[in-house]
Amino acid sequence: MICNELIRLAKTSDALIIAEMSRDLIESGLGWSWTPSRVAGEINETNSNVILTLEGKYVIGFGVMKYLKEEAYLNLFGVHPDHRRKGVGTRMVKWLEKTALISGIGAVYLETRLTNQEGRNFYKSLGYKVIQRIPGYYMGRETAVRMAHDLWSKVPST
Repeated sequence: MICNELIRLAKTSDALIIAEMSRDLIESGLGWSWTPSRVAGEINETNSNVILTLEGKYVIGFGVMKYLKEEAYLNLFGVHPDHRRKGVGTRMVKWLEKTALISGIGAVYLETRLTNQEGRNFYKSLGYKVIQRIPGYYMGRETAVRMAHDLWSKVPST
């Protein structure tokens, strides 16, 4: 597959488009919690990476990963529907996971809506496993599925 996309760290000026995509692609029906100011805050946070993927001048995907001492949290992730199933999301997750490994982090956690079977299937294809269901996680109304990926299990021993 030929890759014409560019993955790069987001700039504060990218916060609005990421927030709007989150509102429209992820947060539909829940209210808007990933507002431009919240996204900008993550862009400027020292223990987070906010990335986006561009095709030409158009943003087609984004991700927000928070790095802690031994684990990371993929707090927000989305790919425009026209670009799904083309490897864009996989390349973005791998970019974020590689950054986590370089930082000495061995586990990545995320939550997705229980109703988001397509998302869970995507994450499962990358090695994530369902570890918990959390009723009322989203705005007290919707169940979340927590997933985890052990990054160290893939690292070859020396």
